[in-house]
Amino acid sequence: MRPLPPVLPALALVLGLLPPPPTARAEGIALSGAVSLVEKGRPVPEAADVVVWFVPAGGAPKPSPARAEIQTRERRFTPRITVVPTGSEVWFPNGDPILHNVFSVSPGNRFDLGLYRKGPGKAARIEQTGLVRVYCNVHHSMSAYVLALDTPFVARPDAGGHFTLEGLPPGPGTLHVWHERASLTSREVTLPVQQPLTLTLELRAAGAIEHLDKNGKPYRETKSDDEYR
Repeated sequence: MRPLPPVLPALALVLGLLPPPPTARAEGIALSGAVSLVEKGRPVPEAADVVVWFVPAGGAPKPSPARAEIQTRERRFTPRITVVPTGSEVWFPNGDPILHNVFSVSPGNRFDLGLYRKGPGKAARIEQTGLVRVYCNVHHSMSAYVLALDTPFVARPDAGGHFTLEGLPPGPGTLHVWHERASLTSREVTLPVQQPLTLTLELRAAGAIEHLDKNGKPYRETKSDDEYR
């Protein structure tokens, strides 16, 4: 059999008969590390509740808004911690046979969904970057957090506290680490780094979150759930 003329492979490529050659792609840089949590000097196994994100000094590509969902079920918010791009819509379906009134008074992201029954629920749009504290105006014990970020470089550590952020640009930036029972921790980092980072957060004692209702007044402890069936 005679060998194919060199023009035929090129023609086959044009017709889609051969796969195109691989193109160069910038992989970016990976940043790995581990977060340890301690309370009164003792390790605490809550690392999966940590959020880690990186903001390059030159700015990050802004992620597109998304749709998130936080269920209200058995008088709890699930999940308790949600991370979304700024501008996202967060839905709060009611899975309980009683009424809920989801609200937030966090600056820049205030909302009040009013009383509503079991069903698909209502939504709030999170317009500003930052931490949004979410409560129920009926049940004082219900609380959740929505963290709105303007960077795609976000990670949730595993149960052992290990995380990896991928596709980062080289150069300086700031690594942020958050847990609901600790102060926000930030560290200046210049990429690439030679060794995985290690970070330790000191947690405040666990307990009920004290807060006022949506009108800035104490909750009425005598209120019965029967009123909201």
